[in-house]
Amino acid sequence: MFKRKIYDKLLEWKETSKGRTALLIEGARRVGKSTIVTEFGKNEYKSYILIDFAFAPTGVKELFNDISDLDYLFLQLQLQFKEDLHERNSLIIFDEVQFCPKARQAVKKLVEDGRYDYIETGSLISIKKNVEHILIPSEERKIEMFPMDFEEFLWAIGDNTTNNILRKFYNEKISPGQDQNRALMRKFRLYMLVGGMPQAVKAYIETNNFKFVDEVKRDIIQLYEEDFYKIDSSGKISMLFDSIPSELSRHSSRYQVSSVLKNQRAATISEEIAELVASKTVLISYHSNDPSVGMTTNLSMEHFRLFMADTGLMVTCMFKDKDFTDNIIYEKLLNNKLSKNLGVLYENIVAQTLAFNGNKLFYYTFYDETQKRSFEVDFLLSKDNKVSPIEVKSSNYRTHRSMDEFANKYSNRINTKYVIHTQDLKKNGNLIYLPFYLAQFI
Repeated sequence: MFKRKIYDKLLEWKETSKGRTALLIEGARRVGKSTIVTEFGKNEYKSYILIDFAFAPTGVKELFNDISDLDYLFLQLQLQFKEDLHERNSLIIFDEVQFCPKARQAVKKLVEDGRYDYIETGSLISIKKNVEHILIPSEERKIEMFPMDFEEFLWAIGDNTTNNILRKFYNEKISPGQDQNRALMRKFRLYMLVGGMPQAVKAYIETNNFKFVDEVKRDIIQLYEEDFYKIDSSGKISMLFDSIPSELSRHSSRYQVSSVLKNQRAATISEEIAELVASKTVLISYHSNDPSVGMTTNLSMEHFRLFMADTGLMVTCMFKDKDFTDNIIYEKLLNNKLSKNLGVLYENIVAQTLAFNGNKLFYYTFYDETQKRSFEVDFLLSKDNKVSPIEVKSSNYRTHRSMDEFANKYSNRINTKYVIHTQDLKKNGNLIYLPFYLAQFI
């Protein structure tokens, strides 16, 4: 099993909750939720029971239709799974709990009973369909699990020191030097190509062959699309997902729903968009109508951009209807020769990195009447009661007109400005040029 940072969060929950809450881990399928909770159950409890509701027998699911007699419920679970439960030293895992809403509702009474600890995992938990007839337990604490980040990827390939050094570079604003930067960027581009899905990382480690890595990622994308069709047989959600790379390549000020789905607008398919975002397979960045600290209260629900939650999957998605040999991205990205229209991969990895660190994603566009042109800031972060604009540059990092105009327009709101690029670290006043592998520390 790969080392994952979320394990520490599970330990913190166990220590602080002491059975008073259940933990719901949300995340896309195949990010490693089942693996991590199984390992947690093995290591931290005397015994555990894992109920995978995606494949559980009908008889097991029906146990949760009536939980008036918890002694009977626990007796049946021990019989079914042939595992003894020990008071305050056993964990019961509800894996893929969205397939058994009654079990999710039962969490309230189970937590009140207090005999055991409970962890739920959920993928593609529907906004309405799977919860409309149940009471969502207030005793449920939620955390989100993402694909592996760059540091976790380094751990997986046996590198336990590089990221500690990178943290020092960032904190002290030390330049790695051109030679080191080239080597580090090559390693980061490798991470972008493989991605953070554990199965893809495992395939890379075992085969050192992008062809087999790509096959794993194609299987994951197909799995996602099958899930999308289960909750939306019209295929709209699947089309919205598949079109993310092309929409980003258009460099439009927002995701153009009408270019993907004829006669549709964001307002008319808001439920499908909400379902897609809830699947955790994508990241959504909203347009901030007022770029200030309280951006969450000043966003436009109909003006947004979509990114894929895993850049490695995006690499595959761009060529998923062609043979692997036609996928030019692997060679070009690894050798730093991406064409301009493929530079959106760099923007996607920054969105992914910011989101993995717990940031909500926002961007900003504005029109300058005197210059008769529009400007766009790729990302905005609230930092220290001010706003930090971020511009992503896959090439020509010396020009950052949009950021400069934004800083002039909102000079009293600006904190540190960041240009994220492929070159070395450099500081110029309150403007910091960061190589992509240091964006994780912003």
